[in-house]
Amino acid sequence: VIGAGLLDKAGSYIAPLLKRGRTAIVADATVAALHAGRLIDALAHAGVEAHLITIPPGEASKSFEGLADLSDRLLALELVRGGLIVALGGGVVGDLAGFAASIYKRGIDFIQIPTTLLAQVDSSVGGKTAIVTARGKNLIGAFHQPRLVLADLDVLNTLPDREMACGMAEVIKYGLLGDADFFTWLEANAAAAMARDPAALSEAVRRCVVMKADIVIEDEKEQGRRALLNLGHTFGHALEAENGYGEALKHGEAVAAGCALAYRYAASQGLCSPADAARAEALLAAVGLPTRLDQVVGHPFNAAVLVGHMAQD
Repeated sequence: VIGAGLLDKAGSYIAPLLKRGRTAIVADATVAALHAGRLIDALAHAGVEAHLITIPPGEASKSFEGLADLSDRLLALELVRGGLIVALGGGVVGDLAGFAASIYKRGIDFIQIPTTLLAQVDSSVGGKTAIVTARGKNLIGAFHQPRLVLADLDVLNTLPDREMACGMAEVIKYGLLGDADFFTWLEANAAAAMARDPAALSEAVRRCVVMKADIVIEDEKEQGRRALLNLGHTFGHALEAENGYGEALKHGEAVAAGCALAYRYAASQGLCSPADAARAEALLAAVGLPTRLDQVVGHPFNAAVLVGHMAQD
């Protein structure tokens, strides 16, 4: 469900999905301070008992240690299998809470309420959940589909501009991977979406979700066409690994650089035209994203080390 004001209406969407018991809301400390109170109130209004579990912000929470801590806190709540886990936050919270839901008592339903543009257009949809290990990103995880995704466009008003740009990296990716009309629309409207224009944002999120849903329905477990959704990610994950998955290089920034690298590589191999590669790079740069290695934290990189990371992806 995509729209404005959904957080305050969340109880009417979530209550019918609760089989029995209570709900655990998982959010990082930043998002919890901004939005958790309204969600708890909305659930209470619908007769749903909710308990908030906060985790530290950042990729470091998406670890074996973070998973163990979250699992223990869910068990301490005595959450029953008929209960629900609600992931309130960006991709880190969605991935971690979703993975915990997939293994808690051998599987419990969960709901995604993504609070970043990146999560609304990509990571909250499709059922991929995972954690990060020393050997790579998202190599330990599960396919576990959410029962519901509520993409409230209003929460993006509290999102820093850097995070909006990171989300635009994934939005642009959808134009690049198979929708030329959408890409052309983005060339004209990306700035409006970045400025949080409601109509532009709604259309951008809708187009991305429709495209991802179509691909996931066809190939849920990534045996074929779903691999398209990793455009730019194999390059990008290597750059993230070299930066230790920290705040210095955010996921969307790595994906942007990765998409530009992938397009330039494709052009060098005769798989697309240099003009297409330049057009892709220009739109990414126009929203303030890095497109070249010398713009990425950690430069210069060791090529052999980057390729080694890519081989694991």
